[in-house]
Amino acid sequence: MNDNAQQIVRMQQLNKHFGSLHVLKNIDMHITPGEVVVVIGASGSGKSTLIRCINGLEEFQSGSLEVDGNELLPNGKSGQALQTIRTEVGMVFQQFNLFPHLSVIDNVTLAPMKVRGWNRSDALEAAKRLLDRVGIADQADKYPSQLSGGQQQRVALARALAMEPRLMLFDEPTSALDPEMIGEVLDAMRELAKEGMTMVIVTHEMGFAREVADRVVFIHQGEITEEGPPEQLFDKPRHERTQSFLARVLKH
Repeated sequence: MNDNAQQIVRMQQLNKHFGSLHVLKNIDMHITPGEVVVVIGASGSGKSTLIRCINGLEEFQSGSLEVDGNELLPNGKSGQALQTIRTEVGMVFQQFNLFPHLSVIDNVTLAPMKVRGWNRSDALEAAKRLLDRVGIADQADKYPSQLSGGQQQRVALARALAMEPRLMLFDEPTSALDPEMIGEVLDAMRELAKEGMTMVIVTHEMGFAREVADRVVFIHQGEITEEGPPEQLFDKPRHERTQSFLARVLKH
């Protein structure tokens, strides 16, 4: 990572509470354009909450967070900056969250038309290109209920990309999929990484993390315990907590 490059995410001393529960503790994280950062850790460690803070889906209570030059303020007082960030940051969730009453192509064209103000012909052209890019151009006229889970998740990916985001967030995008469908979603994400998309990925897929990440961040009980290039973190983890976590997950 080039420390001198402009940072697309700058998070400093960020703290997040759910009531009395301290979920994120003094998080410092900086991400540069084109970087792929994979966040790993046990369930309940704060991984998903961390990336949901980046696009304002979760409020934080103290610290600072800047996304693509827009500052998010603690306790949900961000105003216009939040709306700007949500148009610049795409997100793919565990569940596909597609509109069941809309066809695949209409799911993908909706946001560019409503939010970006594109005309239908431009939105359709972009949507067809994106569906081809994620390998499901032949499914454009179907409805979500007619697709497999892997296909639905790739539609969700195309829908997020349709907004031409500067940053993509993935919250365990394969955890709701059957094993045979995981590969097709990871393949689409690999292509994005090759194309230079800035990505923050929460995943339990350690082989994928090792392959695509520029940097792996390990979170334990709301704190960043260790981070580094995948070859360092997976092969020579320095922290005992990282070692015990990897010993558990890599033997499965």
